[in-house]
Amino acid sequence: MPSDGLAESRQVDQPLLSILIALYNEEAFIAECLTRVLHAPFAENTSFEIIVVDDGSSDASVERVHEIQRQHPCTIRLIRHDRNRGKGAAIRTALEHASGAFCIIQDADLEYSPLEYPKLLKPLLAGDADAVIGSRFGFSGERRVLYFWHAVANRILTTLCDMVADINLTDMETCYKAARTPLLKSIPLRCDRFGIEPELIIKLAQRRARIYETSISYHGRTYEEGKKIGFKDACKAFLVILYFGLLKRDIYKDPGAEILDTLAAAPRFNGWMADTVRPFLGDSVMEVGAGIGNLAALLCQRRKRYIASDIDAEHLAYLSARLEHRPAVEVVPADLERPEDFIPYTDQLDSVLCLNVLEHVKDDYTGLSNIFRALRPGGRAIVLVPEGMSVFGTLDEVLGHQRRYSEKELRDKLQAAGFRIETVLYFNRPTRPGWFVNGRIFKRRRFSRVQIFVFDRLVWLWRRIDRFLPWKPTSLIAVGIRPS
Repeated sequence: MPSDGLAESRQVDQPLLSILIALYNEEAFIAECLTRVLHAPFAENTSFEIIVVDDGSSDASVERVHEIQRQHPCTIRLIRHDRNRGKGAAIRTALEHASGAFCIIQDADLEYSPLEYPKLLKPLLAGDADAVIGSRFGFSGERRVLYFWHAVANRILTTLCDMVADINLTDMETCYKAARTPLLKSIPLRCDRFGIEPELIIKLAQRRARIYETSISYHGRTYEEGKKIGFKDACKAFLVILYFGLLKRDIYKDPGAEILDTLAAAPRFNGWMADTVRPFLGDSVMEVGAGIGNLAALLCQRRKRYIASDIDAEHLAYLSARLEHRPAVEVVPADLERPEDFIPYTDQLDSVLCLNVLEHVKDDYTGLSNIFRALRPGGRAIVLVPEGMSVFGTLDEVLGHQRRYSEKELRDKLQAAGFRIETVLYFNRPTRPGWFVNGRIFKRRRFSRVQIFVFDRLVWLWRRIDRFLPWKPTSLIAVGIRPS
């Protein structure tokens, strides 16, 4: 993916905003578009970068960009595709090079005004939204009156998209979409052409992102003036909505995060795990590696203090949004292997939950020592780990497991860190055969959503027969007490 030679210099190390422009045969408009973007009414001291991806233009579009770029070499970057691949492909390329905290998608024509940027950025900067959509139909400004059937098709597609994503947008096909850059980068985008519009909306909704909508003005153009989207694109958008909305859930680049998302669709199983550990919790609790909050949402209730921690920035952002109405909850970054992350809680906590985390760290002794330090004397550590290297397989590799534990190894390591063992529970025997078959025999690298669905519907049965099954459990739950 060659980059133009004039695009080497960068504006600042970490701009606040990245403006992504897909360019294809817009020689009449691109210079004016860039000029308007450069003079957009940003907040004072707002740093920004403009990333233009030329998608194989055959006219003088690139030359027009060069003319503006020479005047602003530290702000405008130009990246070139060797052939025309479509708007979606160009936006993906621009996103790969984006370094701002937030992104705005800007068309290369003059249909959308950069004067609207403050409205798009306001919910993002306030921390209320993960993504903001500019609606041409939530009308409060100027809008050029154009094609009736275009508007009808847009509303049909928006309604269908809303139905499959369970949201209530008024304008799915709008260009103006702004979002947190790390969130966009964590979503696999597949569509090369205009299908990226419904794909992005559906995947944001499936990621449970906080989506806001704001009205924008719109100065549409006719086909004679260069409008490119047509009937074929509408048909393809229809198929994209059906595919990503109903057939294919594809919302994480990280396969481990995808597995967490799959487990989020198992509320009965999560409830079983929460019920198992809840009797050991005190009033002040820290959950290490809270992920996307599958357990935190259940266990934070009736606690005076609940600290949900993780090392993944997207997990922390999601936790903050999911638990924002819980006044007792604090969301903090904490790495189990970093003693400095636990120093602020020294001798303070009644309980530390470490569920499916210890097996991920290389130095589990340091991790247990950090937990020990955070507990007050008499406080409990509740540690859930996978049992048995005999079933270690591809699912463990995808999840980043360093090891699976025997009961003796888990007891020994807790005692070496200073804990007195209160009990070790065997948890979830029913899934052990399936884990072995999927991870050792079939070498699968993801959970089957059908299997999870069926398993979750039968949790009422598994809870009753778990202790009677004659094989080892999938997980061990050790409860260690910090001695007085």
